[in-house]
Amino acid sequence: MKFGARILKTGVAVTLALYITMLLNIEPATFAAVAAVFAVQPSVYRSYRTILEQFQANVIGAIVAVVFTLAFGNEPFVIGIGAILIIAICLKLKIEKTISLAVVTLILIMETTSGNFYLFALSRFSVIMIGVLCSFVVNLFFLPPKHETKLFQKITTNTENVTQWLRLMIRNDADHMALKEDLQKLRNEMIEINNFYLLYKEERDYLKKTEYPKGRKLVLFRQMITTTEKATAVLKNLHFHEQSILDLPEEMRELLQTQIDYLIQFHERTLFKYSGKARHESSEDFLSEIDRSEKSLTEQLIIYSEKKRLNQEDWTELFQTVGLIIGYKDQLKHLDLLIDSVYTYHPEETVLNEE
Repeated sequence: MKFGARILKTGVAVTLALYITMLLNIEPATFAAVAAVFAVQPSVYRSYRTILEQFQANVIGAIVAVVFTLAFGNEPFVIGIGAILIIAICLKLKIEKTISLAVVTLILIMETTSGNFYLFALSRFSVIMIGVLCSFVVNLFFLPPKHETKLFQKITTNTENVTQWLRLMIRNDADHMALKEDLQKLRNEMIEINNFYLLYKEERDYLKKTEYPKGRKLVLFRQMITTTEKATAVLKNLHFHEQSILDLPEEMRELLQTQIDYLIQFHERTLFKYSGKARHESSEDFLSEIDRSEKSLTEQLIIYSEKKRLNQEDWTELFQTVGLIIGYKDQLKHLDLLIDSVYTYHPEETVLNEE
């Protein structure tokens, strides 16, 4: 069982909400804890946005509860109508994620009309807001999310899986069914990576000096994701045309293997370079080798076309494969350029905290 930061933050927010409500002698404290659970978010920005939305929902719930209680009483059917009205209002304002909290506020306030009703309503409104604010404070100061580090780790892990399969595939060592199952996992991981990228992208910078480095890194991480997607496209193509690749003349298979091996090495080197594990020397020599290998590959493809050594269908499939490999190389060259740019203009912002 693995306990992530969000699980720990939820526990701390619940504890803090309960202690504060007990200290202020506001009841029921348990609803502050419930509100805290609703408000925990994976990023500081989303937590801030959630506070604004939930404040609106809490106010809507409180106003509807007070008006309905004073006008119609607190019979169950009145509470039900009030809940319907709150849901409609939240949907209209496009804050549907806060419907649950707004309805909870309504029920809490309408449960009684005895005593000082206005003071009672204010107490119930306050207990919900305490829970929401506790979640924001905890998200801001306790285990703040490190989206950049986690995003890079996820990209690296997924890239390693893709390149390992590419090595096996081009040497005809890959198990067909195992790769088919893993391709689905790789697709799911890419979806998760893109979602994580959105978290990193939407997180606001509060210091002017971090605005430009953050902008460059957004472009860089987007390129890392695009490059891995290109590598995955090559892998899918080799998997789909596995038998056609095996039936190719040996010289062509060797050229494909050589080029893909070069690209895999270059891909790994770019990620190592960003993480500080490889020297930041020029990539010109390596790229020259890749370009020479690509030239041999494309020349052989042209020869096969001119001499009709392959039938039309096989040549078309090979043409698609070579095109994807060239596209993969172009994305890698762009990625390497972006990494050099980040290290040139913002060297102080390139250190990754891998804790």
